[in-house]
Amino acid sequence: MTTMQEPFDTAPTPLTRPSTRRGGILTGIYVGTGLLLIALNLRMGVASVGPVLPAIEQDLGIPAAAAGLLTTIPVFAFGAFAFLTPALTRWIGLHRLLALTMVVVALGIGIRLLPSPVALFGGTVLVGAGIAVANVCMPAVIKQDLAHRLGLMMGLYSTSLFLGAAAAAAFTVPFMIALDGSWRGALGVWAIPAALALVVWLPRAMRRVVTSPAVAGVPVDAITEPIDEPRMSALLRDPVAWAVTAFMGLQSLSYYAALTWIPTMLQDGGVSVSDAGVLLSYSSFPGIAAALLVPTMMRRMRPTWLPVVLSALLCAAGLIGLLVAPGGAAPWLWMTLLGLGQGAAISLSLTYIVLRAPDARHTAHLSTMAQGVGYLLAGFGPLGLGILHATVGGWVVPVLALVLLLAVQAVAGSAASRERHVSARRR
Repeated sequence: MTTMQEPFDTAPTPLTRPSTRRGGILTGIYVGTGLLLIALNLRMGVASVGPVLPAIEQDLGIPAAAAGLLTTIPVFAFGAFAFLTPALTRWIGLHRLLALTMVVVALGIGIRLLPSPVALFGGTVLVGAGIAVANVCMPAVIKQDLAHRLGLMMGLYSTSLFLGAAAAAAFTVPFMIALDGSWRGALGVWAIPAALALVVWLPRAMRRVVTSPAVAGVPVDAITEPIDEPRMSALLRDPVAWAVTAFMGLQSLSYYAALTWIPTMLQDGGVSVSDAGVLLSYSSFPGIAAALLVPTMMRRMRPTWLPVVLSALLCAAGLIGLLVAPGGAAPWLWMTLLGLGQGAAISLSLTYIVLRAPDARHTAHLSTMAQGVGYLLAGFGPLGLGILHATVGGWVVPVLALVLLLAVQAVAGSAASRERHVSARRR
């Protein structure tokens, strides 16, 4: 294992040769814009469901627990379908696969328009599958195409995730009202941004496929495993890979558990339904600020574990504050702290995937492991918190459990923050 540090503004990999000419700059802007449009769609199809869950329950006559699966299924899908990504890239290549994910997301959203519960849940699985593969592809494409702008791009990528979620949470209900109360139509609107991202990315995806000299017939931008590089299975024995994976999974678990249950927690504390929704949506804005700034600031912060610990402390302060003082103006402060902590944590977790890998192929393998295993773990967050709340009949024990997991998250993140790479070569 090499212990060399990879700075944010790294030299390009052999697959990436950015030009200093005007054409190279314009190409970089185009690629960056296409990637950010895709990133906007990696939360919209999921975050748009929560605001209209009551309407779905009433219209279909299904219990709240069954309707709640519409927000839980995608998180498990993020993990399960992530492991298909390496095989799919060897078939069609990384850039074309990223375009295909937008087709799958738009198709899944479109299927949910059909008047059938089977179509609703099936389309949700399809949306989760498309997002899962795109989640894995994005860090690898950024590492391959924009290695000289890693800090900037990872900050913008994380910011786009928050913007997409905030837009879906804020506008789905107004869309439903404008469409005469049609929750299906309101959910279907979010296929439009996916189609737009596909159109913008298609020229990049449809470039002539160059095959790899290392593996005959395989696209050069595939996630391959040449003889002189470790197979993905080698990452299962790599402590750096497990540190990155644990941090990704635990911060995702905390995020999705809070996303699912904080509105209920606020309402139990006396906050109105509408105000609880506004507070949840508001937390995205400090999250956006933290996600944008942290990747460029972290290279100047010493020790390296400091931003990890600060993000966990901010989340813990926000959760404990909501538990102790849920009424009045205080929740705005608590949601600000929680949003800052969550934004910093997700930005750090995605950035570590890129920084702890020596090249684009290793980034793709590490991204597959971190997001595959991590999101499978995260899926148990909303489920476990709900069971714990129902068992004890209050929020003290569930919140303390989340705070304890935040402590574990800080430990895992501190290990991931150490400036080293996953194993780059077989000894």
